[in-house]
Amino acid sequence: MEDQNDNDSHVAVVMVPFPAQGHLNQLLHLSHLVISYDIPVHYAGSAMHNHQAKVRVQGWDSESLTKIKFHDFQIPSYISPPPKPELSFHFPVHLGPLFDIPKHLRKPVSELLEQLSKKYHRVIVVHDCLMASVVQDVEFMTKVESFQFNPISAFYRFLGSWEEIAESDKPFQIDPSVNVPRCIPSDEGTMTPEVSRFFVDQQKFWGIESGRIYNTSRVIEGPYVELLEKLLGNDTENKHFVLGPFNPVEMSGNQKRHTCLEWLDEQNKGSVIYVSFGSTTSLTEEQIGELATGLERSGQKFIWVLRNADKADGFCSKKDRNPELPKGYEERVKGRGLVVHEWGPQLDILAHQSIGGFMSHCGWNSCIESVSMGVPIVAWPMHSDQPRNAILITEVLGIGVMVREWEDRGKLVSSVTIESAVKRLMATKEGAEIRKRASELGDSVRKSVSKGGASSLEMDAFIAHITR
Repeated sequence: MEDQNDNDSHVAVVMVPFPAQGHLNQLLHLSHLVISYDIPVHYAGSAMHNHQAKVRVQGWDSESLTKIKFHDFQIPSYISPPPKPELSFHFPVHLGPLFDIPKHLRKPVSELLEQLSKKYHRVIVVHDCLMASVVQDVEFMTKVESFQFNPISAFYRFLGSWEEIAESDKPFQIDPSVNVPRCIPSDEGTMTPEVSRFFVDQQKFWGIESGRIYNTSRVIEGPYVELLEKLLGNDTENKHFVLGPFNPVEMSGNQKRHTCLEWLDEQNKGSVIYVSFGSTTSLTEEQIGELATGLERSGQKFIWVLRNADKADGFCSKKDRNPELPKGYEERVKGRGLVVHEWGPQLDILAHQSIGGFMSHCGWNSCIESVSMGVPIVAWPMHSDQPRNAILITEVLGIGVMVREWEDRGKLVSSVTIESAVKRLMATKEGAEIRKRASELGDSVRKSVSKGGASSLEMDAFIAHITR
């Protein structure tokens, strides 16, 4: 049976996410936002990764999720190698099979677009910038229009685009003292050569889109959005839509609460630091030991999500060995620290009034969620865009502290260093000022997504543009 939305709308939206958690999650959040305008949304990906996105999404009521039409495409089976944590190189090479998936999705996604174009006046494709090859046939479809989604910060995207242009060819000058903080980390060690080649291959299909979408806010990154618009153009044929944060900033109360939230209910406001390194990072046993000791010695309350990184072929199975803590550790910190050995409800945790800080790898998904909840960050970047996101958080926005510099990424981070970073944020005058700035920025971001706010108006403009 067709949804009432399908009968009323002359436009449909198709989301094509890259199949890694931080990418899946962002476009599923955007799907809910578009659905709220009574526009039908189709979410296209492999059956396995669609399932992953659905069971982990937070903050939306179940009725909203049922309105999204998931297209579960079958892809060839593959074996995912186990994560290999190394001190010198944290890029998740075990996710290598994910970079083969786009070539298997081009045909089924193109067929879906053809089918929908027979039913709707216009079909809007929102595709991850890493899935450009999947939607390349849009160029030859008269009723289909594509928009490139950038799952990264405007800061990171601008710096990368600016650095690609030879000095003699730069179209305008920027003031480094204003626009580019000191000590911008290099991209060295952020990804493998194979992944770099994949990115270049996807860039070959950039340029057919009608605009770019960003999961950020002008309240957070206004100067860098403006620089991007100036550098890449912002006109009727190539518009920039700054629609974030996509994630809900007020959590729905009709979901089953995780038991860790009951523990947080018992803690004082702003007294707990949340520790999580996302879905792709695994730490060595030695590093886990140092982190455990550093948290214990800091004297601060903490909630630590400690689990294996996701495999390329889905969730970690129960037979996978969880990372080990020092013997007797959990009993020793009982009452002051809580260790969660499974997927943690990150948005619920960040939104809880007991949370006063977030030790994070600085993936953009985690950054934007933390900023939107007004939570400052103890930055510990691991790979990809994370080192530069950490600079945005600590140097540009002034809402975090750094655990260690990027050039020291190959060294073991000692318990003393970790203890110092945690205390600096949670137990010093400087930390109090940082927490105050984070709280004020969070307030501004939440106002921007409320009715009449800057991000809300920009979302209205995007909807008006695609339904014109």
